[in-house]
Amino acid sequence: MMEFILTNHARKRMAERGINLNQIKETIDFPDYTIRKDGKTEAHKEINHKILKVVYIQKGKFIRIITLIWK
Repeated sequence: MMEFILTNHARKRMAERGINLNQIKETIDFPDYTIRKDGKTEAHKEINHKILKVVYIQKGKFIRIITLIWK
């Protein structure tokens, strides 16, 4: 089981953009597609006719959420 760690920046973006933890988990667990670059993963998922992009770094069972945005 993965353990999610949210940076302060990610928490702030969640509040600003009305994104909840379930949406983040769904995007990471079942992305429509992912892009890997510079050691980070960008997961993209369509939710309610918008695309959620979650940027994270995975180390072992830990997933550190860097930022998130609606596209």
